[in-house]
Amino acid sequence: MRNGTVITEFILLGFPVIQGLQTPLFIAIFLIYILTLAGNGLIIAIVWAEPRLQIPMYFFLCNLSFLEIWYTTTVIPKLLETFVVARTVICISCCLLQAFFHFFLGTSEFLILTIMSFDRYLAICKPLRYPTIMTSKLCLQLALSSWVVGFTIVFCQTMLLIQLPFCGNNVINHFYCDVGPILKAACIDTSILELLGVLATVLVIPGSLLFNMISYIYILSTILQIPSATGRQKTFSTCASHLTVVSLLYGAVLFMYLRPTAHSSFKINKVVSVLNTILTPLLNPFIYTIRNKEVKGALRKAITCPKTDHAK
Repeated sequence: MRNGTVITEFILLGFPVIQGLQTPLFIAIFLIYILTLAGNGLIIAIVWAEPRLQIPMYFFLCNLSFLEIWYTTTVIPKLLETFVVARTVICISCCLLQAFFHFFLGTSEFLILTIMSFDRYLAICKPLRYPTIMTSKLCLQLALSSWVVGFTIVFCQTMLLIQLPFCGNNVINHFYCDVGPILKAACIDTSILELLGVLATVLVIPGSLLFNMISYIYILSTILQIPSATGRQKTFSTCASHLTVVSLLYGAVLFMYLRPTAHSSFKINKVVSVLNTILTPLLNPFIYTIRNKEVKGALRKAITCPKTDHAK
């Protein structure tokens, strides 16, 4: 047990080194947030409105977009507050709640992306059996399992976290409630919780990455066996968007969480966190629509149909 004053709130530092840029950054991040909500919401609306897009690949994409909307919502509003308030305070319960939803949604996102790679593997490597394997029932079960597993992993750790007494330094050198700084503020030894966190991180991040890599090894091997260049390009285009999103997300997270402690830096972690929690959710809708003719066609149809109806 460590002696110290019992604390009831945390202070989020945000980006204190950025002086004089608070207003431009507030406007920029606020616009990014609005575009993220609009872009991901538009994907969900288009998929549900267009019967041709109601297939497994787009069902999982809707789950991903829904996750992205709430994932950014857990972080950005408090981040915006750090730009307009001199001292950003968050109560301990609110901080733990933010950490829970942030990591729950983040974990579910990794699992959804892994399921999407499995879907692409079946569609490309097992095209004849794909309709009978990837049924609506299985799609629902896979999507639900990603939410349940993500919730369970993070909920178990959070239940242990809320029982900790906190004392001493209550300043979190971040723009959201990360688990590391929270554990440092605990009055008791947190070695077991840290070990559980490492085990969960290894299980979710490298574990799902390995599954994605295996899926894409089989996918690329199958694509290379296609005789025509046009066929190879057309087949690869069905998974290029997903591969781009996977590369961005895993690249940022692996850099942030799996670096040696001696080389870690809060400043670098915060910059990478911006990419992970703000820019990636913004880019996902653009990545999935720019190279996707079906989504672009449905979007054009949704835009032109109201004009046609109005003209009539």
